[in-house]
Amino acid sequence: MTEVYGTVAPGFEAVRAEFTGPIAAESAQLAIYRHGELVVDLWTGEDTLTSVFSVSKGAAFLIAALLVQEGTLDLDAQCRSLPFPLTVRELLGHRSGLIGVEGLTIEQAADDQALARWLSGRKPFWEPGTATGYHALTIGALVDAELRAVTGRSVRQWFDERLREPYNLDLFLGLPQDQEARFRPVLPSTGPAFAAEPGSAAAATLGSFSLLDFGNSPTVRAGGQASAGGVGSARGVARMYAAAIGPVDGRPALLRPETIREFAAPYSLGVDLVIGEADHYALGFENPVTKFPWAGRHTLGHSGAAGSTGWGDYESGLAYGYVRRRFDGPDTTALAEAVNRSSQSGTTTGIS
Repeated sequence: MTEVYGTVAPGFEAVRAEFTGPIAAESAQLAIYRHGELVVDLWTGEDTLTSVFSVSKGAAFLIAALLVQEGTLDLDAQCRSLPFPLTVRELLGHRSGLIGVEGLTIEQAADDQALARWLSGRKPFWEPGTATGYHALTIGALVDAELRAVTGRSVRQWFDERLREPYNLDLFLGLPQDQEARFRPVLPSTGPAFAAEPGSAAAATLGSFSLLDFGNSPTVRAGGQASAGGVGSARGVARMYAAAIGPVDGRPALLRPETIREFAAPYSLGVDLVIGEADHYALGFENPVTKFPWAGRHTLGHSGAAGSTGWGDYESGLAYGYVRRRFDGPDTTALAEAVNRSSQSGTTTGIS
């Protein structure tokens, strides 16, 4: 049996039991905050950093939510960064149609500014604003371009100044050189890799390179590509969402309740033209009703490749972070459900 390290607060023993077994065998990390207190901190293998893939999007969307809250960004304004009419709200809802990275190398897709310029000359996969589809590797670049157009600053700059540094997050959009020694690569799948049908929207979205190679690329993690280039630990992911929904270490919550409600409300409904799922998106974040059914309706969160997941539930005060190094692995729904059950009877005191 794989040895599990770390601690849980009283009342969360069932979470440790659920974490022990197939989930723990994949060099996994789990961290849970409740009302700003760390109540679960578990890991197997090395306690390190790794790629969090599309959990990175959650960081970008939290910054967008903050700027909307402060009146800097207007959800119903036309995007300044796009060559066609589309509101900021529609952009965040994966409705631009600029999904493709076909023909690009990892290095080209890793640079959000260069990627946004390239996308501005591409034909959208559908008429912008009329449909929705997962912008797996492009949404971060598009949001970054809009923030630059409106504020003159990048997603990474805003994230560092307003989230990572003040809340001391072990999560990076752009891994500093002094943290490079902590990084451990994502391990290959043990089963067959996913192969999109040639010419499909999914094929255009994923391009010609593998997500595994993308996540392990030094260029990607140094650049901090806002769609899928983030690097961090489960603690960093959970703490980010804890800070978004409530006070942490004496600092006030990043977002007000009304902002959380607006960004958590289902928005892009209907079938996703890329991944085929229905009712998948809120404003940027994944729709909590369909993606995180064990959590409350006022939940902000986003999952990623290799099973990485982060979310914060304003109603329960729970914030969840899970990362693992094996690209494929077991489903973690039962783990999240155990967290939810434990929170209803667990302690209000964090890990000392």
